[in-house]
Amino acid sequence: MSTSLLYHAFGIRGYSYTRTAFVGGTIHFAIDQGKKPLCCSACGSSAVHPRGRTERTFRTLPIGRKAVVIHFEVPRVHCESCGLIRQVEIGFADERRSYTKAFERYALELSRLMTIQDVAKHLNVGWDLIKDIVKRDLSRRFGKPKLKHLRQIAIDEISVGKGHKYLTLVLDLETGAVVFVGKGKGADALRPFWKRIWGSHAKIKAVAMDMSPAYQEAVSKYLSKAKIVFDHFHVIKLFNEKLSDLRRLLFHQAEDKDKKVLKGIRWLLLKNPENLDTARNEKRRLVAALRLNKPLAVAYYMKEDLRQLWSQPNKAQARRFLKDWIARAEASGIKMLKSFAKTLRDHREGILAYYNFRISTGPLEGTNNKIKTMKREAYGYRDEEFFTLKIFAAHELKYALVG
Repeated sequence: MSTSLLYHAFGIRGYSYTRTAFVGGTIHFAIDQGKKPLCCSACGSSAVHPRGRTERTFRTLPIGRKAVVIHFEVPRVHCESCGLIRQVEIGFADERRSYTKAFERYALELSRLMTIQDVAKHLNVGWDLIKDIVKRDLSRRFGKPKLKHLRQIAIDEISVGKGHKYLTLVLDLETGAVVFVGKGKGADALRPFWKRIWGSHAKIKAVAMDMSPAYQEAVSKYLSKAKIVFDHFHVIKLFNEKLSDLRRLLFHQAEDKDKKVLKGIRWLLLKNPENLDTARNEKRRLVAALRLNKPLAVAYYMKEDLRQLWSQPNKAQARRFLKDWIARAEASGIKMLKSFAKTLRDHREGILAYYNFRISTGPLEGTNNKIKTMKREAYGYRDEEFFTLKIFAAHELKYALVG
C-alpha cells in the first residue's frame, strides 16, 4: 500500500507504510514515523532527544465490512525546553484516543442517520466508544451556548421522567436553539441562567412564558427592561382546564337522563369548532349538550370569543376587546368565568404585550416534542450531561414519516 493511498483512504499523512496482516477478519496496517521530524508535543520545540517508542493501535475506517487497525510505534522524546519525556504528537489521532480522526468523522456522519447502538454494531465497536465520540462533538459545539446575541427568548418546563422530574428550558426564539437547561422547575432552576446573562451583557427585549408567578417575578427582577409576553397558548390551555372542571361539576349535579348527554363531551368542548368531526356526529353531540346546560354553553362560547383576542388589528383594539370580554364574564354570574376574568385582568399587560412582540412559547413546545421523541428512541438517558448536550443540539434534529 502506497503512502498516497494511506492518506487518501485513511487521512494519514506524513507517515510511511511498512506492512499488512490479516488476523481474525481484521486488517492490520503498520506505519512508521519515517522522515517526519521529531518535536515536543507540548511546546513544539525541536530540541529533543529520542527515548524509545511506545506501540499503540488505532481503529480507522473499515474496508467494506472488515475492520481496520493501524499499528504505530509512537516515538518518545526528552524535551530540553520542558525537561520532560513525552510522546510525540500524532497527526492522525487525538491525544489519548484509540481511534483516528477519520474514524471519528465517519462515526459522527453515521450517528446523524442512525442510533448510537446501530453505529456501534455497524463498526463492530462498543456502544460507549461511539457515545464518547458523539458526546465530545456535542461538547465542542454546544458545551457553552453563547448568550450575548439573545434578544427574544421563551421559558418553559418539560417533564423528563417519573417522580415529577422536570427541566426548565430557555429557547432563543430567533434561532430556535435551546440556550439553557436548568434542573427542576420554577425560579430556582433559572438562577444559573441569570448569572450567565449578567456576564454576557445580553440585551433581551422580550420573554415569552406562561403566567407562572415565579417566572414573572424572576424575569422582572433580572431582566427589568425586557417585556413579558404571556403565551396565548397557555392562556387558552388554562381556560380549557377551567372549562373541564365546570363540565365535571355540572355532570355531577345533573339528573341521570342529562348525564348521558354530558358524558364524554370533554374533548368536544376543548376542540376548535372547525376541527369537529361531522362523520362522528361530534358537532351534533356538542350542540345537544350545550342546549341542555346554559352555564356550560355560556362558558364554551366565551372560550371561542377569547380566541379572537390575538387576531385583532392592533393593540388598542385588542385592549378594548379584552375589556369587553372581562366585563361579560363578570356579568355572566358563572363563578368559573368570574374567576378567570380576574386572572386576565391581573395579567392584562403581559397578554396584550403580544402586540408589541408577536412571540410565544410555541417553538419551545415543538422542541419539547423533539426531546420526548429523542428520549423514546434512546429508551432514556443515564448520562445527564450527555442528555443536556443532546437538548442543546435538538434544533438540528429533523424527523420525517417513512414507509
